[in-house]
Amino acid sequence: MSSSVYADSIELKDVEHDLTGVIDVRAGYADTIDSYLEGGLGKFGADNGAQIALSQLGLNYHIQWGDAWSSRIVANGYVDGINNGLGITEALIRYRDIPSESGIRLDVQFGLMYPKISLENVATAWASPYTLNYSTLNSWLAEEVRHIGLSTTIESLGKYRQSEHDFSLTAEAFMFNDTTGAMLAWHGWTQTSRQTLVQETLPIAAIPAMETGGMLEAQAANSDPFTELDDRIGGHVLAKWTWRNKGSVQAGYYDNNANTLIVKQGQYVWLTQFGHVGTKWRLPYGISLIGQFMQGSTLMTNTEGYPVVDNDFQSGYILLSKRWSQHRVNIRVEDFSVTDNDSTPYDNNNEDGQSLTLAYQYQLDRPWFIQFEYNLIDSNRPARAYLNESIDLVEQQWQLSSRYFF
Repeated sequence: MSSSVYADSIELKDVEHDLTGVIDVRAGYADTIDSYLEGGLGKFGADNGAQIALSQLGLNYHIQWGDAWSSRIVANGYVDGINNGLGITEALIRYRDIPSESGIRLDVQFGLMYPKISLENVATAWASPYTLNYSTLNSWLAEEVRHIGLSTTIESLGKYRQSEHDFSLTAEAFMFNDTTGAMLAWHGWTQTSRQTLVQETLPIAAIPAMETGGMLEAQAANSDPFTELDDRIGGHVLAKWTWRNKGSVQAGYYDNNANTLIVKQGQYVWLTQFGHVGTKWRLPYGISLIGQFMQGSTLMTNTEGYPVVDNDFQSGYILLSKRWSQHRVNIRVEDFSVTDNDSTPYDNNNEDGQSLTLAYQYQLDRPWFIQFEYNLIDSNRPARAYLNESIDLVEQQWQLSSRYFF
């Protein structure tokens, strides 16, 4: 056998393939108004009344080449009777080397990916192991905060220094995120488990400012969350400290560095910037605490630079989780708001609200979970008057889920 053929055979043996996934089937009832998924101003991914849905069919195909190189493609499918679909949500290639003798490790990823922010969505196909509906903060990430880019992380691993403390610093450069902020402005914060598929566009509520003669009449009826309009590179940085077997703290800053003077085919460029902090901690009695907070701004102007949409926003949650034997109980409280700073008529983006989520999970088998969840959102949004809905609205949702991981 020639040396080249022998080398090829060794390389093939070093390639490992792995397919994992999640199937999430739910029955539920919602006391709400028309969902944001179809251009309404309801906060849930469900309309008023009873539903039976395939809430997530997630597939994660992973390939490993040797010790350092890998790739991952994630697809998600939904059959919910509102916006059925199947498509890619993540696709990337990764280089993660072996730590040096001093514990320094390099981790580089390139492709379609989420910024490194979420502390909730850590299960297969970006699912949450805690609750069925994501927090409002992470629901926004799932809807319109994704990009194609390069992520580089340098880690310092404490075990190589006889220390319990790890540190990491991440820098991300990205494009294809120019409309980030549009949906947060026009339907506000939501609470869902739906991730936008790469081929999808998002329906915008029919507000008067988008009618003929309004200041937003040139805006397309749907927003494209993965479009590139200004050919500029945005950035995200994240610093993280981990105390092994106790918890972690992280802080980051995101800036899509957009040129708001550009509009193409009804898609405006939005300048969106925000800071975020988060912690994940082990408390006494086997209780886990997760908390995240985000605060920022988003700006859309006309081609002369006049601010048409100028909003500040914030969202934060605290989640407590207790697991014992085959049981897990989760409780999450949230507060969120959007502050409208512009004077555009018939486009009031102000919003203020709070949310409560209660969840009980029972593990039938190692990969199979039954979960009951209750969601309550109490919010004030003046724009609902444009659709003849109540400005002050209390929305509730009850869900029973069968989730199978494989």
